[in-house]
Amino acid sequence: MDRVVYDRMAAHDTTHWWYRARREILSDYLKRWGAVPGDARILEIGCGTGHNLPMLAQFGDVDAIEIDEAAAAKASERLGKKIGSSPLPELEGVKPGSYDLVAVLDVVEHVEDDVAALKAIATALKPGGQILITVPAHQWMWSAHDVVNHHKRRYSKTTLIAALDAAGLQYRKLGWFNSLLFPVAVAARFAGKLMGKDDSDDSPPPRLLNTAFEKIFGLERHLVGRVPLPPGLSIIVLASPR
Repeated sequence: MDRVVYDRMAAHDTTHWWYRARREILSDYLKRWGAVPGDARILEIGCGTGHNLPMLAQFGDVDAIEIDEAAAAKASERLGKKIGSSPLPELEGVKPGSYDLVAVLDVVEHVEDDVAALKAIATALKPGGQILITVPAHQWMWSAHDVVNHHKRRYSKTTLIAALDAAGLQYRKLGWFNSLLFPVAVAARFAGKLMGKDDSDDSPPPRLLNTAFEKIFGLERHLVGRVPLPPGLSIIVLASPR
C-alpha cells in the first residue's frame, strides 16, 4: 500500500466509522459462528497498525504479521510483543500447525497469487482450525482507492469461492457485509467518476456523518451470518482445510 494509506490508518483507526463498526461486526461474528476454543492461538496476517488485535485478543493469545515497518511498530505497541514480517505466500518463520484461527482481513486482494496465499495460510492451522477472511467486493467498483491500496482484484462470491476451492478449502457462512451503506457508496463512487473526482482519500467524514455511518454499519452485527444480506462492499467467510 502507498505510505499515505498506512498514515491515514494510524491517524483514524480508532475514530473512523468503518474501522469501529467493522471490529464490532467481526467480534460478534466470531462469537456467534467461530467456535474458537478458549485457549486459542490466533494469528492476524497483514495486521496494519494493529487496530484489530485487541478485538482478536478476547478470543485467545494473538500473534501478528505486518510487512510495513512503521505500521508493524505501531501494532507491536498495541500487542505488547514483536510483530512478524514474513509476506504471503511464503510465511517464512510461521510454524505449520500452530494456530486455531488465522485472520486475513482485507489482505488476500493484495497478493498476486491468492490461491498460493490461501494454501500457505492453511498450513499454519491446527487440526480443526479456521481462517477468517474478508475481501472487498465488485470489480466494477474499482477506483483510486484500490490503486493506492495496491489491490490486485476485487471479488465476487464466485471468484472468492473459486479461489477457496483451488486452495483446498471448504467454507461456511460466506456472505456479503457492509450492505446497508452500499447504495450510498455506489452513488458516491459513480458521482465522483462523472465529475472527474475519483478520490482515494478515506479520512473520516464530518463528526455527525461519521457517527451516523458507524451506527448504520454497526447494525449489521446483528445480521451478518444470520440472514442473507443484499450485495455489500465486502464479503466475509470462515474457511478450513478439507
